[in-house]
Amino acid sequence: MEIGYFVSLALFTTIYALFSLGLNLQWGYTGLINFGHIAFMAIGAYTTIALTLPGFIKEMPQRLVDQYPGLQNQEWLYGGLQFLGRVLPEQIPIFIAVLIGAGLAALLGLFIGTTTLRLREDYLSIVTIGVSEVIRLIAVNEEWLTRGPRGMFNYPLPLEKLEPNLLVKGGMIASLVVVLALIMWRLWQWLIRQPQGDQRPQASRLLFGLYLVCVAGVATCWWFSFSLTLTVTLPSFLQTIVLMILRLAMVVPLAICGVLLVYAVLPRPLQQWRVQALSTHISLLTVTMVMGLIMMFFGAHIMAINDYSFKAGLLWLLILTIAVIFWQMERWVTSPWGRVLTSIREDEEVAKALGKDVFRYKLQSFMLGGAIAGIAGSFYAWQLTFINPDGFIPLLTFQAWIIVVAGGAGNNVGTLLGAAIFWAYNEVTRFELPNILPLDDARLGALRVMVIGLMLIVLMMWRPQGILGKKEELTLGR
Repeated sequence: MEIGYFVSLALFTTIYALFSLGLNLQWGYTGLINFGHIAFMAIGAYTTIALTLPGFIKEMPQRLVDQYPGLQNQEWLYGGLQFLGRVLPEQIPIFIAVLIGAGLAALLGLFIGTTTLRLREDYLSIVTIGVSEVIRLIAVNEEWLTRGPRGMFNYPLPLEKLEPNLLVKGGMIASLVVVLALIMWRLWQWLIRQPQGDQRPQASRLLFGLYLVCVAGVATCWWFSFSLTLTVTLPSFLQTIVLMILRLAMVVPLAICGVLLVYAVLPRPLQQWRVQALSTHISLLTVTMVMGLIMMFFGAHIMAINDYSFKAGLLWLLILTIAVIFWQMERWVTSPWGRVLTSIREDEEVAKALGKDVFRYKLQSFMLGGAIAGIAGSFYAWQLTFINPDGFIPLLTFQAWIIVVAGGAGNNVGTLLGAAIFWAYNEVTRFELPNILPLDDARLGALRVMVIGLMLIVLMMWRPQGILGKKEELTLGR
């Protein structure tokens, strides 16, 4: 497969990961059921593009008058619109536009929160999905604001005109290596705590280095597995199944070695291996295999930076953005503020009894989650290079829910892992399922949705807390 394909897939994966981090803050840490999360992404995307498209905001008052000619009869209003047309700038720098988009998404969270956060969970979910549809319908009908169904295109893109020299490329690659190392270290700390719950065994640097070598081996196996071909002729469905088995046969042995290194950190590792539940073994194995896949994408991205393109630059910028936001979220959720959010999720009456302003904390969480989704919306628009209202349907919200639930609610690393698993499933079924089942595209699409629903049901029965979640912190349906 081409490097460009891996870069595009990595872009969508990281955009959905960033989008889902906002939802994880709202639901995973605070217990707020938000089924209208896509509204925040739409606000961020449209705001960023409108403010950076040359002449768009300056011509906006005139387009409003053209769509609603009756405004000319209101002299004071018409005069105000003409004045705005003279003073508004041609465009705003991209960085400032992203911040404004995130701010407006947070203000939408403030508006929704002040009117709905006192409702019970089921009513809150109904209101939020309604608000998301209102935002989408505004984007469809208010053409002066969003160009309606025609959409927006030909807008400026970040790093589009960058022509990096060798030194700049080296700096970009070095920053990616640092981010990957920090991710692996954070994941290693989580892995060695799983067999013993909340106890914290000493994180051996030697074993961590060996684990990195195992994951690098898994990544290499993933890379070469995609170029596997069979020299014998078989029916297409049988050939697909055989290739999938061969790929797993290449990857799983090294992943098992990585799991054994996790247990080697613990006292009495063989005893720990025997007493742990099967779900723990499978969870550690799955995480190691997925981390190998993520490391493979990092390698593909490094090769793409060497042969620089706009999407390689955009992915680099997105990875740095998500790294900063992830780091800040980890600080938030482990601070006293984050512990209050957790107490609200567990039992808000107890938090109230301790003198905490529950409504204010909920509102802050809702606004911050919305702002993060707004930033994700900016990257979503840049990746697509064209946006219209059909790109912001409620389905995207429920895909984010799948990511958070599968990865483990209340765990930011789990959200990133869930995004990788979700997009891996999407791409595998998109390419391999047509070779196994002779169905048309419509039926295959419906089957893919059914299969992921079935997988979620099995996951909820086998490991209801998600892959990296804690069972004692489950809140939905309590």
